Formats: sequence, structure tokens, C-alpha cells
Amino acid sequence: MITREEDLKQIEAKGLTKEKVEEQLRIFERGNIAVNILAAATLGNGIQQFSEAQINDLAKYYEANKSGYDILKFIPASGAATRMFKDLHRFLEEFDAEKESISNFLSQHKNENLNRFFSEIEKLPFYKRAVNNAMESQPGFNSLSDDAKKFTLVRTILYAPGLNLSDYPKGLVPFHNYGDHVATAFEEHLFESSKYAAIDGVANLHFTVSEDHKEKFEAEFQEIKKRIEQKAQVKLEVTYSYQNPKTDTIAVDDSNKPFRTEDGKLFFRPGGHGALIDNLNELKAAVVFIKNIDNVVIETQVEEVAKYKKVLAGKLLKLQERCFKFLKDLETENPSEALIREISEFLKNELFLGFKSGFDKLSEEQKLQYLKDKLNRPLRVCGMVKNEGEPGGGPFLVKMENGESSLQIIEGAQIDKNNPDQKKIAENATHFNPVDIVCGLKNHVGTSFNLNEFVDPAMSFIAKKNKDGKPLKALELPGLWNGGMAKWNTVFVEVPVTTFNPVKTVTDLLKPSHQVK
Repeated sequence: MITREEDLKQIEAKGLTKEKVEEQLRIFERGNIAVNILAAATLGNGIQQFSEAQINDLAKYYEANKSGYDILKFIPASGAATRMFKDLHRFLEEFDAEKESISNFLSQHKNENLNRFFSEIEKLPFYKRAVNNAMESQPGFNSLSDDAKKFTLVRTILYAPGLNLSDYPKGLVPFHNYGDHVATAFEEHLFESSKYAAIDGVANLHFTVSEDHKEKFEAEFQEIKKRIEQKAQVKLEVTYSYQNPKTDTIAVDDSNKPFRTEDGKLFFRPGGHGALIDNLNELKAAVVFIKNIDNVVIETQVEEVAKYKKVLAGKLLKLQERCFKFLKDLETENPSEALIREISEFLKNELFLGFKSGFDKLSEEQKLQYLKDKLNRPLRVCGMVKNEGEPGGGPFLVKMENGESSLQIIEGAQIDKNNPDQKKIAENATHFNPVDIVCGLKNHVGTSFNLNEFVDPAMSFIAKKNKDGKPLKALELPGLWNGGMAKWNTVFVEVPVTTFNPVKTVTDLLKPSHQVK
């Protein structure tokens, strides 16, 4: 129980309530609730694979029908670039120039990322800028030893008065060098959106950003807007939002008591990307593309990415059309038994929903209400790529507490690895989630869903973190595309791995998909 007056004032100042915080504390006491995975979604069993003809038909269907919808691209872009440069930070902390050479350091540490970084540093999009900065700030840079130059360049890349990239949001880190300009991930998202999200010559994008970084994004947009609009022949409209402080969660110590900072105050942390369901809920678009900030390609590969975005969106529009038709049919006075069977088969075969036991014994009125409830939900079509060792959540068929089953995107932390059956199912997964999602956010009468009604709060999970060198436990809200969308209707579609090109470490920028020929 929270009773201290200063605690209550701090909670109120954050826009939270005592009851909400105590509910979070009970979750720490309860611990993580593992999901019950029935099977990994695989090709033909939860993941759909389309022929070239089907791919072309779906893309054309989207193009032919998209003008009837408000379309938006939603990009979570709050993340800092610090983790992207993790290996470089470790190098600066551990390398002692007086005792060893960089080559000896690399041979001892056997860090593939660092090896590649130093051997191909000239290919990085910000290399020339870093060299020029180092030459200006350090007289005699050109006369330094090769090791000293490299050490200086790493420091210049990471910190002020150099490029200070480690302190930037990842979206504003230079990703691609086109010769006449260097493009950030933010810029690449703007250009990419013009290829599939533009309606009547206008593309709308929404970025969730840190409040501290919004001005940087706005300044970057003003600088690059004219160039992109001329090249894409599309007008760009960009909006921003922040993660609401009301979605912060309290942290606890190992005894599940509130963690306190050195000045004795309660410590709250952002609740993870699951908090962004509130941001998404505020947007009133009918169709929303969701994609992570670091997953972009160079301009010559954008058409391939755009094609599969249209495929996913075409599938969404077709499925949504059928859901809407069925809902209208159910509103007639006397729906036939044939209609009930048709809808039941659609839900089971097209949306992979497993009904609760006893459905066949329900009265006709109860069946109709049950089917309406299942149809009248937000819909998402998610691209899935073959698992080639990248980290990320995976597609599974999950059994819910009420006995129903549905397709879900599940993170590894949500699976009980101590249960041999659950562990084996997880090991059979063939695909993973690249966050390539198209969402239908309005119902059959054109009203936006309240997305908070479709969150599964039981899918929050506890993670171990640190603050000021002390361990703590943090509560992550149900992830945006995990528990945050657990009660949506979900369809998985295989997309080629070429559409997935995330930049998790600085050396990912050296991959072919990020190198301009």
C-alpha cells in the first residue's frame, strides 16, 4: 500500500492514480504470466504464402481502392541511438592505447562487429564528415598513427564536440550516402511512404518521438522536405506525438518494494512501446501502416518494399470488406443458418480463430452475438519473414484463458521456457515478426475503434534493469503489436526477407541494402 504523502503527490503530478500504481505493484508480486502457445504459425498453418499472380492482384486491388480510405504511416521513432553504438562505447572504455594495438585488442575480444567496423569504416555514411570534424578539432590529425586516428574517429562519431551521434535519436542518424546528400532513416521513411501511402498526391506520416527530440525532427523535415517532395512528386504531411507520462510504470527492487532514487523518490519508467497504443488510438485514419524507424532501404530498393506493403494492404481491404458485409448481413431480421455457417467458416479458415467450446450448443441469438463480436474488431495483416537468426517476436497460435485461440505475435520473454512442451513449440518457429503491419482501425459504419478495449493487460511482463548501478524490476506494458493487439483479428502473410533491413548496430549500415552503389 502507498501511504506516504510525498509519494501520493508525486503520483498525482504524473497524472497517475494511487489505485493504478498499486495495481502495478500487484503485478510484480504476481510475476509474469506465460502465454499458452498451441503451435508455431508456419506456412499453410497460420502463415499464408501467395503466388506471383496473387501478389500482383492484391497490389492492384489496393491501388484501385486506396483512394476511398484515410491512410497513414505510423513510425515509433522515440528510440535513442545509444544501443546502436554499444560496441564502440565498449571499445573506448576497454582499449588502452599505451598497452596494446587495435589489432591485438580485436584479436583478443573476437568482436565481429568491431572487426568489421574498423576494416570497412570508410563505407559508413558519416565517415567523411567524421574525418573533417576530427581534422578541424584536433590539429595534427593527419600525422597521427593509424591506431590514434581510428580511436579519435570513434570518439568523434560518438561524442560532442564531434558528431555526437550516440546522443541522437536513431531516426536522425545518417544511414545512406548518396554522394550529393546523406539520408537519415527519417528521410528514407518519408520517401518510402510516397510509394504506397499517398492519396491524391499527399502522404501522411506520424512519428512518435521523445519530447526532447521533436525540434530536431522538425528542423530536419524543413531542411529535406523540398528535395523529397520534388523527387517523389508527393506532398508530405508529418505529425508527431510523445509517449504519455500517464503510461509510465513504477519500478521495484528485488523484494517487489517500490524502487527509490537517491533522493528517496519513487522511480517510474516509460512502459515500453506498448504505451503507444494510446498514440495510435488518437489517430483517426482508417488504414495505418506500422513500421520501425530503423527498417529502411536505399532508394533503388524501395519499389520492392512498396510492392509488398501494397500486398498486405490489399489483403487487409479484401478481408475487411468481407467482415463489413457479414456484419451488415447479421443486422437483417432473420439471418439464415447458411449465413451463420458461412461466417463461422470465414472466421475459422480466414482469420484462424478457434471458437470457445460449446459454440454449437448456443441459441441462435447467442451465436449471432458471438459472431458479431468476433467480426467487429480492429484487423491487422502482418508480414512475416523466414527466421534467419534476427531477434524479434514470432507468430504463434495462442490459446486464451476463455478457451478460444487466435494468431498472436509473441516475444520470447512471454514463453515459459521451463515447460518442455512450450519450449519445443517455440523451437519449431520458422518465421519472425519484422514489424511490417497494416491495420484497419474503423468499423463497418466508419467509426474508429477504441483500441484500449482490445488490449490484453495480462500480457504485460517484468524485465530486469538497472538504475544508478542498482538492479531493479521494470514493468513493460503489453507490447504494441503483442498484448496491445491481442484481441484484434490477425492474419499473417509471408514477405521476402529482402523487405527487412533493420539497423540494430552501426555495422548493419555496411550491409548491401544500406550501401549506395
